[in-house]
Amino acid sequence: MAHCKPKPPMDSELKANLNKLSFPAVTHLTPEVNNMMRKATATPLSFLDEQQKRGISHREVKVRSQDGSNHEIILSILQSAKEAAKPRPCIYWIHGGGFHWGDRLHTLEFATNVVLECDAMCISVEYRLAPEYSFSVAVEDCYAGLRWTGEHAAELGIDQRKLMVGGMSAGGGLTAATLLACRDRQGPEVCAQCLICPGLDDRLDTVSSRQYVEDSDFMPRSIMEGIWNSSLRNNPEAGHVAPGRSDDLSGLPTTFLDVGSAEVLRDETVAFASKLWASGVQAELHVWAGGFHGFDMFHQDAAVSQAAKKTKMAWVKRIFGVEER
Repeated sequence: MAHCKPKPPMDSELKANLNKLSFPAVTHLTPEVNNMMRKATATPLSFLDEQQKRGISHREVKVRSQDGSNHEIILSILQSAKEAAKPRPCIYWIHGGGFHWGDRLHTLEFATNVVLECDAMCISVEYRLAPEYSFSVAVEDCYAGLRWTGEHAAELGIDQRKLMVGGMSAGGGLTAATLLACRDRQGPEVCAQCLICPGLDDRLDTVSSRQYVEDSDFMPRSIMEGIWNSSLRNNPEAGHVAPGRSDDLSGLPTTFLDVGSAEVLRDETVAFASKLWASGVQAELHVWAGGFHGFDMFHQDAAVSQAAKKTKMAWVKRIFGVEER
């Protein structure tokens, strides 16, 4: 397909390494693609062994959903294996995976680095996936896990002043939706949100959504359309809407947003930052030149990836009051 609009090019170092990705390229969401992606994003059994070698412990708890289904939501709790001298800051993590795939240990690279560099705790939630469940169900699962975390902060050893919520891609969109629910339901108290290449708006009515439409683009518009259509198909009318549709973002906590300049979600991320500022919310926005969707997770050694990761970590440390080493 020939594209109709010129577009910022991909970073040359990222582009050179793109063909080496073991992650499958997808352009349309079909049942076959969904099954393939679920297999590709399932966390290997070796992941927790690797975290243990890094000095990170892991345990699970189960929380009841609040939707009347009696569903058990699994939370993974990761923290330094060393005994804490004082309550730890906590990043509550919502994984990526297009609302359709991944698990609570997927896309945890940044969050586990926060655990080690900030002597923090990470609590990651296993929300129910589309198309079996709607976007609203996923938000309610994320909210239930966050509320449980807030209610049990003292016994978990969490510094209640330093509870942050973060997520990547679909997890970024669910983070924003979950914190809108927190605002409207008066809690739990959250100090900040970290939105990494977030999927925020199902309308896809931006310049970047009309630029990255080719099969050769990494995660083009067509896959994003399929993801949103499938996630919202059975969404109740009174349920949660994509957070990018909300015009009133007042009352949300200070926010970090980052996205690549060479991806379909670029402009909705920028628009969300502008809405935050218009609503009186402090926000820090970074648009990384030449970055494609999730670039700093897929190619961690590229120069632009190193800069992005360093910048995110520096922001988290400022929020948590952790001195740079």
